[in-house]
Parts: sequence; C-alpha cells; structure tokens
Amino acid sequence: MESSIEVGVISDTHGRLRAEAILALEGCAVIFHAGDVCGDSILPQLSEIAPCHGVAGNCDDDESLPLSSLQVIGGLRILTHHGHLPLDERALRPDIIITGHTHIPKIEQEGAVLRVNPGSAGPRRFNLPVTVARITVRHGGAVARLIHLDVT
Repeated sequence: MESSIEVGVISDTHGRLRAEAILALEGCAVIFHAGDVCGDSILPQLSEIAPCHGVAGNCDDDESLPLSSLQVIGGLRILTHHGHLPLDERALRPDIIITGHTHIPKIEQEGAVLRVNPGSAGPRRFNLPVTVARITVRHGGAVARLIHLDVT
C-alpha cells in the first residue's frame, strides 16, 4: 500500500515567518517557498520542519536563491518559481506548478497540470487572507488545499 506524501507550500513571507504558518506546515515531508523570502532566517527555520526548496522573488536580494526549481516528489515533477519573470513552464514538463507574487491564493487544474499559489504568509496586504497550502501526493496524483491562517 503506497503512502501519501505531504508537501508544504509557502510564499511571500517578506521576512516574517508566523507561528501559525509553522504549525500549518508541520508533518510535511518537504516544503517549497515560492519567493519573496526576504530574510536570512526564514528558509533555515522551515528546514527544521522538512527539507525546504526556496526560489527568489522580486523582493529578494539573496543571490544564492535560484529563480526556479524543479524537484521530483512521489514521481511528480514540481516546478517552483515566483511568477514575476517569464518562464517557459511547458518546456520543463511539470505536473505541478507553484508560484507566488500575487499574494492571491489560488488552486487551479489546467489540463494535467496542477497550479498552486499559496498566497502570502507574511504581512497582510490589502484585504487578502494570510495563507499557506498543502499538497497531498498519492498514487501518482496530487490534491492541493489552502490553509487560512488565523492571524490578526
């Protein structure tokens, strides 16, 4: 019997990693940060929960962060990029595309590709919710869900 893999997805922390986000990502086997990390301690803190793959956003000045990342988890190709620069996503043949940048949480199925924007987990912007996402990978497929963080 194949077990499922929990994947954590976070973006746009802008230097603020909330305790609520940490709790929402506990138990994940891997975490993807889709950019605008904006703090040296954010990715190491997330790495205490699970291995973390981060990419650079338009507000990041950490040159060690790649602009995109392609990882295989549970047999699925997961492409992560912030979404602020053009990228030929199709050429990379992803099964899942994770982006950030807009601060608008969204999950869409586009044909065979699952597209996930976890929204923003950092400082609240406008009237947008503070959110992260989790993806459950099982039997070669994936299901994503948004998690609204109860913050003030």
